[in-house]
Amino acid sequence: MEPGAVSFLIVCPLVFLASFVDAIAGGGGLISLPAYLLAGVPIHNAIATNKLSSASGTVISTVRYCKNGYADIPLAVPSVLAALFGSFIGANLALTASDRVLKLMLIVVLPVVAFYVLKNKSMEPKKKRQLAKGQKYAIVIAASLVIGTYDGFYGPGTGTFLLLVYTGLAGMDIRTASGNTKLVNLASNLAALAAFFFSGKIVISLGLAAAVFSIAGHYIGSGMVIKNGTKIVRPIVVTVLILLLLKIISGFFV
Repeated sequence: MEPGAVSFLIVCPLVFLASFVDAIAGGGGLISLPAYLLAGVPIHNAIATNKLSSASGTVISTVRYCKNGYADIPLAVPSVLAALFGSFIGANLALTASDRVLKLMLIVVLPVVAFYVLKNKSMEPKKKRQLAKGQKYAIVIAASLVIGTYDGFYGPGTGTFLLLVYTGLAGMDIRTASGNTKLVNLASNLAALAAFFFSGKIVISLGLAAAVFSIAGHYIGSGMVIKNGTKIVRPIVVTVLILLLLKIISGFFV
């Protein structure tokens, strides 16, 4: 398809907002994916093109987190490999499969996650979990595989889910978890992007224009996390979870 000027005017500002949110707490796809649909992009093309713009911006926030030391690289390496594998499978499934069952699962899961975030004011465990190294690696790698598959298949909320698992189950501090989340999310984006690229579903001109706005949003958002930490992360995570739940419920019965 050839997007018109209106498509660019709708998509680009909303992708900037989505990327700003995504850099802080994940879940930017909640805003960016509907933006493409609102601009009249067909669903499979929207998912594919969204990966192009989101991956471009995620590179920026990932570099900023790693540059400031907010990542556990030894733990990130196997997580990235798991996310690459899962996302590639998920993206190929998305080209043919319905997401109705997945939406139903999230309608059940999201209220539980929202309750956890509201109850835990700091977004970190009150008591640091004393996990053996093997246990921590197993939790993080398994989460990266499962959530990476979801990211390739559908996407919105991926960064939020990773952040919650890394802090709540693996006992990571919020900034290290944010850095590792970005590395894993970037890997899952790139794997899905490769699958969609070879399927010919990406609207290149629109995706590249949106990528510029995505880069700007990620740069500003990641800088705010580095400076303000959990004061910014928690309210945005809660907002993202609520909006994502509403979006899934409204779309499920259409």
